[in-house]
Amino acid sequence: MKTFSKEERLCSRKSLDLLFKNGSSFLLYPFRITYMLVPEASPYPAQVVINVPKKRFKRAVDRNLLKRRTREVYRHYKQSHLYAYLKDQDKLLLLSIQYIGKEKYEYAFMEKKMIAALNKLAPNLKADEIS
Repeated sequence: MKTFSKEERLCSRKSLDLLFKNGSSFLLYPFRITYMLVPEASPYPAQVVINVPKKRFKRAVDRNLLKRRTREVYRHYKQSHLYAYLKDQDKLLLLSIQYIGKEKYEYAFMEKKMIAALNKLAPNLKADEIS
């Protein structure tokens, strides 16, 4: 299931506002991960939005490259590192992945950091579910 369909993208203004006002976050350079579990049924266990700031990367080509790399890494590792923790829950994970790095990194570096971020996120989801 290494796809990234439209239903997995977080587009709702209402959900985005909820995520950024009430969500928890952590930093794992070059990513800032903001997340929140909501009691909502969905065919996919997580919806994600990927941001790259215009302030740091003026050229759209650079922003698009970083978004593409981030999306590709997420697509490859979401099933094994994230969905395994969410499969038995009737909740939807709202997830924001913000690229806060100051330079363009290679795919291999981003891959290593995304795996670490997803591994850090999964236990946090279990802790949030209990409390």
